[in-house]
Amino acid sequence: MKKTVVKVNMNCQICKKDSLRAVTKLTGIDMVAVDDEKGTLTVVGVVDPLFIVKRLRKIGKNAEIISVGPEPPPKPPSESTTSAQPRSDPVSFDLPPCCNQCQLVAVGYVLFDDGQVCNIL
Repeated sequence: MKKTVVKVNMNCQICKKDSLRAVTKLTGIDMVAVDDEKGTLTVVGVVDPLFIVKRLRKIGKNAEIISVGPEPPPKPPSESTTSAQPRSDPVSFDLPPCCNQCQLVAVGYVLFDDGQVCNIL
């Protein structure tokens, strides 16, 4: 198994959802995580990193591989750090519901000669 970190421009919740949906369709993936602050997508599994980038670019996202390496072993919780320091709530970074890249704008106009309507989506 390997851990792949990919930088993806995720500007809103729709971008995040589309990126997750595209990557999770690949076979050989065990875990997918998104870091909103850094704009990274972390994939753990036996999938080729180039397939991840190819899938993201297919849906129109700019993606570049940051790192590829073995999955780090899980750290055992140490009792001294959990009891000595109180845990603070992490600051959440919320993405807006929609961005300019995701919005579809419908434009329509009427041709005055024939009375026909042309719609562009």
